[in-house]
Amino acid sequence: MEDQRSGISDIEKTLQEVGKKIEELIAKGTEAGGEVKEEIEKKISELRENKTTLEEELKKGKEMLEREFKEKKEEYEPRLKESKGFFLEGFRQLGLAFKSLFSKK
Repeated sequence: MEDQRSGISDIEKTLQEVGKKIEELIAKGTEAGGEVKEEIEKKISELRENKTTLEEELKKGKEMLEREFKEKKEEYEPRLKESKGFFLEGFRQLGLAFKSLFSKK
């Protein structure tokens, strides 16, 4: 699960970098003139659309991972509680065994 969260963080970082580059292109586009300016504006528009699509896909992926994690957690939680009970009972029995062993002297 940690690897998946790390991957999501990497994607978010990349999206932030793309956003910064779009802003840089906008700044350069304001300085450019005529035909070049139109090309830059077109490219900026395309990049914004792609960024929005990537952000939506990332959001869907995060929601899917969170839902899957929740389902798995709900699936394993009763088993973990049961195991915890067995573990504690084992310690209790061990304590009783030592008590019994040392009290007979």
